[in-house]
Amino acid sequence: MEDDHQLVRVDCVNCSLVATDLYRFYHAGDEETLALRGVSLEVDAGEIVAVTGPSGSGKSTLLACLAGLDEPDGGMVRIADEPLSRRSETERASIRSRRIGVLLQNANLLEHLTVAENVRLVQHLARNRSERPVAAVLGEVGMGNRSRSHPSELSGGELARAGLAVALANDPSVVLADEPTGELDHGNAAKLIALLRDRARSGSAVVVVTHSRALAAEADRTIVLRDGLVQA
Repeated sequence: MEDDHQLVRVDCVNCSLVATDLYRFYHAGDEETLALRGVSLEVDAGEIVAVTGPSGSGKSTLLACLAGLDEPDGGMVRIADEPLSRRSETERASIRSRRIGVLLQNANLLEHLTVAENVRLVQHLARNRSERPVAAVLGEVGMGNRSRSHPSELSGGELARAGLAVALANDPSVVLADEPTGELDHGNAAKLIALLRDRARSGSAVVVVTHSRALAAEADRTIVLRDGLVQA
């Protein structure tokens, strides 16, 4: 059984993110798919961890469970020692708005809002957090001059940086990114990687799901998933 419950680290004193024995099952008729099979993960504040593996290995399912966007069938996720799992959807959303920044490949920005309004909305949802000025958040990712632009007016690299601004708007303890460089050219991918490294230096725990060797090479650790298990 030990192989099915692999703990990536065992001495995490300053963890911002702890996931223990995560299981996730999906049912389609009589078929059952085990997307996660006892995955454990601990990430320190200031650390970048890359999660890699072939398509269908459970990477996106893991990220969704870590973000509280999906509820694991077994196991527990804690953010800054606060339980995220086994909570109502409303409670998970509240924790996410206060403590977690999520960078999705194509879904971070609301099309009808400007870049600044997207950032302001996230800050409003995290209303019990002290808000940084929107200009400071956008300046952090080099988007200060595009604050009044709508997503349809941005280039691919600008969209990625604006999405990161939204993810960082609540000054999160944990940043979770799903294929953040997947649609970017080499230059823009390098800029985004540098911004994620800067965020880790600021004290966030960063987890990125990626197929990019360049991004994985910049991480402090790389974890490989295969068939819902962490590979040794």
